[in-house]
Amino acid sequence: NQEFLSTDTEGDLQDLLKLDSSFQHSIRPDDKLSLSIWSHDDMSLGSVFSIYNSNESYGKWVLVDQNGYAQLPKVGNVKLGGLTCTEAAETLGNFFGLEIKEPIIVVKILNRKVTILGEVRTPGNYILEEEQVRLMEAIGHAQGFTKYANMEHLKLVRNNRSYALDLRTMDPLQLHNLMVQSDDLIIATPTRGKAYDEKAPRLIPIATAITAFVIITSFVVSK
Repeated sequence: NQEFLSTDTEGDLQDLLKLDSSFQHSIRPDDKLSLSIWSHDDMSLGSVFSIYNSNESYGKWVLVDQNGYAQLPKVGNVKLGGLTCTEAAETLGNFFGLEIKEPIIVVKILNRKVTILGEVRTPGNYILEEEQVRLMEAIGHAQGFTKYANMEHLKLVRNNRSYALDLRTMDPLQLHNLMVQSDDLIIATPTRGKAYDEKAPRLIPIATAITAFVIITSFVVSK
């Protein structure tokens, strides 16, 4: 399976385990942000407080530019890059607080996603709806592993570093607490048995033909 080979630098598993439940994604260029302000739909973008859909595909959002700025209603261009959603909400509270008394603000990133490939039932891209998503929860979104998944070699690629995970020997608590990040690539590599099973339908007719040939030849010679 050459498609899963990569030149990524090998990473230390301990680096992955340092990501705990307090982790929050920092806003960065090309993030799609929704802005929700309680009782102020005119200032909101895809508000979670109203009938407007906050989903990336159907809702309203604004794109963070390459310098970390977002163009927002009423307040204009605001630098949010490098902030968490909580910090961004606090920052915007200072801007909108000039017009609104004690504004209730929620900032969401709509396009945080992981890519899951290989031996899972439904490979593809999956949006991270929650701030913290565990590795096995992400695998669950892909409907779990196929029977050919190699549990001793699950590959996770993050920031050009590749991490090899042995799910059979990892400490259960560590595995439970292992978090994914936006843009992670998870690859469930196949066992050797898959290659054999894929070749078997082609080999059986050949083997059958050889067997038949041997039988016929033996019969002719014996005559």
